[in-house]
Amino acid sequence: MRLDQLDHKILARLIDNGRESYAALGHAIGLSTAATKRRVDRLRNEGVIRRYTTEVEPAALGWTIEAFVELYCEGQVPPARMREMVASIPEVVDAYTVTGEADGILLVRCSDATHLERVLGVIRTYPGVNRTRSSIVLSHL
Repeated sequence: MRLDQLDHKILARLIDNGRESYAALGHAIGLSTAATKRRVDRLRNEGVIRRYTTEVEPAALGWTIEAFVELYCEGQVPPARMREMVASIPEVVDAYTVTGEADGILLVRCSDATHLERVLGVIRTYPGVNRTRSSIVLSHL
C-alpha cells in the first residue's frame, strides 16, 4: 500500500495520541471527520495500523528493573521456536532475532533483582539455550 502525505500526517498524529478523535484529527490535517474516518479505517484494514495501545509507566505496575538479555543458542534455533519460548514468559516484553554473536535479544521487566534472577533461570532451562548475558538498564535517554 502506498501512503500519501495525508496518510503520513494521520499516522504521525495517531502515533502521538492514538485516542485523538476523527474530528480533531481531520481539523488538524484539513479533512472532514468522515473523510478522516475512511482513511483511518483503510489504514487499519490494510494492516498499516496494527493496533491501538496504552503506554504505562512500568514502575507503576511494580516493574522496577529492565534488562536486555542476550540469548546464545546451540546450533540453529529457528525464530518461530524462539518466539514460542519467550511467549510463555510474561516478563519478556519484547524479543528480537539479531545479527552478531547473540542469536536473540529480549527486553525483560521485573520487580527486583531476585525476580530477574528467577526469570533468567527459567530462560536458561529452555532446550537450545546455551547461555545468556544480561545488561540492566540504568536510565532511558
